[in-house]
Amino acid sequence: MSGCRLMRAVRVSEFGAPSVLRLCSDVSVPQPGHRQVLIRVHACGVNPVETYIRAGTYPRKPPLPYTPGTDVAGVVETVGEGVTAVKAGDRVFTMATESGGYAEYTVAADQCVHKLPDALHFTQGAAIGIPYFTAYRALVHKAHAKAGEIVLIHGGSGGVGVAACQLSRALGLKVFGTAGTPEGLKLVLNNGAHLAFNHREEGYTDKIMEATEGRGIDVIVEMLSNVNLSEDLKMLALGGRVMIIGCRGSIEINPRDTMAKESSIMGVVLSFATPEENKESAALFYAGMEAGWLRPVVGSQYPLTEAAQAHHDIIECPGAAGKRVLVVE
Repeated sequence: MSGCRLMRAVRVSEFGAPSVLRLCSDVSVPQPGHRQVLIRVHACGVNPVETYIRAGTYPRKPPLPYTPGTDVAGVVETVGEGVTAVKAGDRVFTMATESGGYAEYTVAADQCVHKLPDALHFTQGAAIGIPYFTAYRALVHKAHAKAGEIVLIHGGSGGVGVAACQLSRALGLKVFGTAGTPEGLKLVLNNGAHLAFNHREEGYTDKIMEATEGRGIDVIVEMLSNVNLSEDLKMLALGGRVMIIGCRGSIEINPRDTMAKESSIMGVVLSFATPEENKESAALFYAGMEAGWLRPVVGSQYPLTEAAQAHHDIIECPGAAGKRVLVVE
């Protein structure tokens, strides 16, 4: 493959508002090195963390310029030396691109590239990565959730929320989910939740506690901790755990609430997962795809030219309904 091949890719040359996302048509196609895979991208997931990185507010900043995106699905174009698990022509997905996913081509380490079953569309494949691996890390590796426990997916209609609902149901948990729209509530129920609650309704936390018969929640997977954490602590059962997935600001809590239940609050960051932990997660997800319970829900879809709109919508538009995805034609 000639090193002078060019492709379209979204580039960020300065940190700032969504408008700094610029589609360029003169970006060199990356070349796969040792144990790397070159993927022809068909779809790329859009995650909230990518907006924080673009804005320059995330603790880790990539060197400029860069191409955002980690979760892609597509077809293997070619492989580097030492790659044996996949070959040219295979349908695959990854959550760990090394050259950025908002592009026509991307490279990823072979250990992070997984085959995508024919039953799933590329847009669904692009919705697996960060949402499902994060949900598994929160529920299994960090919360150590056990079958029979009650879990509340606080924000269950977005990408991570849907993944957490499906995974929790598959693990034998009693699943409660919240959403802010009728569409979102239906989505939560259709993806594994036993009960759904509107988190925009006054007194919804009282209804959740009533559903537990006053016992409380064992595990809360929290997508907006800067709004909900104080009330989360009051809903926990003895020994309950809050897993912090998302936060967009600060919040005041009363530490006494943690003492009352001997509860714990833990942050969850997927980038700290070990290769062994990710391998474990991937094995379960492949089994879930085969069994049919892992079925990513795709929400709004955007062409590469509308990456800035996708970044705006994922933060500013309330009422998440599935995973936002860029479609690469």
